[in-house]
Amino acid sequence: MNSNVTLHRDFVISEIDDRLYGAFLEHMGRAIYQGIYQPDHADADENGFRRDVLELVKELAPPIVRYPGGNFVSAYNWEDGIGPQEERPVRLDLAWHSRESNQVGIHEFADWCELAGIDMMLAINLGSRGIDAARNYLEYVNHPGGSAWSDLRIKNGRQQPWNVRMWCLGNEMDGPWQVGHKSAAEYGHLANETGKALKAYDSDLELVACGSSNPDMASYPEWEATVLDHCYETVDYISLHMYFTNHADNLGEYLALSERLDRYIGSIAGVIDYIKAKKRSRKDVHICFDEWNVWYHSVEQDKQVLQGRDWPFAPPILEDVYNVEDALLIGCVINTFIRRSDRVRIACIAQLVNVIAPIMTSDDGEAWRQTIFYPLYFASRFGRGKALQLAVDSPTYPAGELGDVACLDVAAVHDEPQGVISLFMVNRHQHDSLDLDVALEGFSDCRILDHQTLDHSDMKATNTEAQPTHVRPSAGAGLAIAGTTSADKLQGRLPPLSYHMVRVQARADG
Repeated sequence: MNSNVTLHRDFVISEIDDRLYGAFLEHMGRAIYQGIYQPDHADADENGFRRDVLELVKELAPPIVRYPGGNFVSAYNWEDGIGPQEERPVRLDLAWHSRESNQVGIHEFADWCELAGIDMMLAINLGSRGIDAARNYLEYVNHPGGSAWSDLRIKNGRQQPWNVRMWCLGNEMDGPWQVGHKSAAEYGHLANETGKALKAYDSDLELVACGSSNPDMASYPEWEATVLDHCYETVDYISLHMYFTNHADNLGEYLALSERLDRYIGSIAGVIDYIKAKKRSRKDVHICFDEWNVWYHSVEQDKQVLQGRDWPFAPPILEDVYNVEDALLIGCVINTFIRRSDRVRIACIAQLVNVIAPIMTSDDGEAWRQTIFYPLYFASRFGRGKALQLAVDSPTYPAGELGDVACLDVAAVHDEPQGVISLFMVNRHQHDSLDLDVALEGFSDCRILDHQTLDHSDMKATNTEAQPTHVRPSAGAGLAIAGTTSADKLQGRLPPLSYHMVRVQARADG
């Protein structure tokens, strides 16, 4: 089967915001405790942070991490996480039916982010709380000193403010499961008034309003229209969330779910444009896709905790063990974000450690990379630059309600300063190889710098503590540069059900 792709140096979708490769950490399960923070672990540093986890996070290099939730934030008092650790209260977390020790709060999380070289995106409780708690939190975090809350921060050991630029105005407020769930009009009004208060302190803050929790919500997409009608001129982003499942164990339809994601983004982009036109505004609001991942493997086992009578501390919940199928889908999802990078400026994989995460840990052992780690790693490392517009002619296969879906999923990024084109490709066909022909127009003197592939004979294969590298990338083969009279071409064959990252050194003509 032949797949033809044409790219051109001058046909650019957008300059990619590095924050497209962000992450998310919530006070949930073993994400924080026994994840990034475990003082009694053999590899913990003097502040209780796990060095092995930190090194894997640095490999992924997420530019930003959203914190502390998620559903957790909708009943969270941020003041519980400051002051001497031994004096902090233990609270019941209604979202995840567990006990919260508050041993990690803003100070500890900020310290960890500084070690990891990551910026913070802080979420504000607009479920059980409101404007006062939000503005006090901002003052504590960002004001240099000379006020009650900033002086308390200094007293608690942090002289310089953290100067956090991104703030989420609540979490999934469209969801009836959320503490403090509101109607779109109620939430839109509160988000606007809270945003106005925050921007009265600093007009350059970036604010994220809650969009739909998923495209199956009965209120979608009217929710976005109503919310933005209230707060369009105040906020900078509308958030979207989406999780992917394969309960039916239908691989073809599963790998096509990135097409559903693309339509979701397109619909909300249309809502944003409608509200912008309605308001005669000159301002652009973008999409912050601040929760996304595969989530279905652990659902049944989690019921014991989430529906139980106990209130355990840091229980092992949402610990999906990912397979090769999941890694292929993650590659397609990231490609979708790259191709939609003109509208999706920020995206945060949910989550980073242990809880539906690319990194897993053992309480008394080591940390390891799940299968989904690798496509995220390749994109984060080599997907920064200009997203290129591609013309793709690929065979298709039927994918149920999604219709006919292209076998080849591909995105391309031009790192202009380095003179490198990075291509990220997935052959979704279950049986056939694809004969690939990529015309590299507007470029010359092309040569392949690197080709990495991820595939496996067993689509259900996983990485575990006992076999942490059972599934891992290997050097790719079968691709080469061919010079023609019109343009250099990348040509070769992509095996079925395989992921590829190819870096091509290329001189931009003209």
